[in-house]
Amino acid sequence: MKRFRGRRDKVKVRRFFYSLLVCFALVPLLCFGVLNTSWAATAAKHYTELQLPPLPQVKLPKYERYVLNNGMVVYLMEDHELPLVGGSVMVRTGDRFEPGDKVGLAQLTGVVMRSGGTQKHTPDQLNEILEQRAALVETGIGESAGSASFEALTEDLETVFGLFAEVLREPVFAPEKLDLAKTQLRGGIARRNDDPDDIANREFQKLIYGKDSPYARTEEYATLDKISREDLVKFKEQYFYPNNMILGIVGDFDSKKMRSLIQAKLADWKPNPQLLKPQLPKVSQNKQGGVFVVNQPQLTQSSVLIGHLGGQFNSPDYPALDVLNGVLNGFGGRLFNEVRSRQGLAYSVSGSWSPRHDYPGLFIAGGQTRSDATVQFVKAVQAEIKRIQAQRVTPQELAFAKESTLNSFVFNFADPAQTLSRLMRYEYYGYPSDFLFRYQRAVRATTAADVQRVARKYLKPENLVTLVVGNQNAMKPPLTQLATQVTVLDVTIPGSPSQAKN
Repeated sequence: MKRFRGRRDKVKVRRFFYSLLVCFALVPLLCFGVLNTSWAATAAKHYTELQLPPLPQVKLPKYERYVLNNGMVVYLMEDHELPLVGGSVMVRTGDRFEPGDKVGLAQLTGVVMRSGGTQKHTPDQLNEILEQRAALVETGIGESAGSASFEALTEDLETVFGLFAEVLREPVFAPEKLDLAKTQLRGGIARRNDDPDDIANREFQKLIYGKDSPYARTEEYATLDKISREDLVKFKEQYFYPNNMILGIVGDFDSKKMRSLIQAKLADWKPNPQLLKPQLPKVSQNKQGGVFVVNQPQLTQSSVLIGHLGGQFNSPDYPALDVLNGVLNGFGGRLFNEVRSRQGLAYSVSGSWSPRHDYPGLFIAGGQTRSDATVQFVKAVQAEIKRIQAQRVTPQELAFAKESTLNSFVFNFADPAQTLSRLMRYEYYGYPSDFLFRYQRAVRATTAADVQRVARKYLKPENLVTLVVGNQNAMKPPLTQLATQVTVLDVTIPGSPSQAKN
């Protein structure tokens, strides 16, 4: 830790002197500017008159991919800018595969896998070793993937990578750490109705996917009470095998030595030849339309979500749909210009086609508005959804949307770690490694006719589900102006926290 702080202090001193040099260099320019304000005024141009150089071509950094004899896929990408090394694994699992009566099992497995220590190191020992080296080892399991990661100074790589391998291979799931993790999740359940936007997002997922869908269900006190340490061990043993993982490492290392370290720590890990790929849950739209409200009398504004089931990234129409997003969204987008600026109905407003890698995502629009403007806001957003189907985008709108999309493309490769993560993710979901470049070319080729075509094909005004979280009595006119039947959703938290120990 002291070595790390000392190195950081030296960097700060260097930056200070560099700043001084820059300041001295700028003094003549500043003086010249003060004495020549009239020249500056005549030289100023409107931003539309600026001539900007073309965007640089994005090139992937050099990397290496190979497969261990036990089936683990490995990516190595050297980057010697800083004396740091980071790595991560993606594990083919996810909370969508946990039993419906034990929601929270995957998340608990991911948390306690790290916090519960290993066969060689107690949790406290593991924490102390990592803290002394300003290093990290973390694990987690999300909706569609499990993960484990590490960060270390180059000089500590061997030690930290060894601990990383231990956590992956030999977690002990200490019972007291499971109890602590459960307590933290119970606290989250108790607070889950505190934020209206959180309520809206959670309940909207249930309306679209169905409350029992793995893509919408939530942990409850009762589901946590059913989860034991043995459940965590069983879930880990079902998925955590080398032939079910992709490992990626980026940073200041020598690839030949890194290969040897991986071989020493992971090559003897036995694969599971009987590993079965879980079947993805089926997805269909639960509610085919309707207006729903979560009544929160204490609120002075409404959180509104409007949408329906969407699609996947690998759709051939995704690039055109992303350009459609650019037409609808942001400063200069139709929703901002019409709903917020011209009609003054929104604090914030957006609408986008939001796909997923291997199951249908959502088309979702909405924002925040005054309670008494709720109905007008919903009608205005719905009108813009219909207008983009009926009215072809202008050349200016198309150019703005395409330029915004293409200009942001370079940020997909902001650093080598981000690039490596994307390569791993594409392999994980079975996408081609050049998927993003194909997308870039398709965006460039998108026409106004393409945008209108995908708007007509994929946007379904007749299937829009509308959810409002707000003070129902303050909504004037009432929500019944949107539909004859308005369904009130009950978000009462069932049960009470259990103090049972497993």
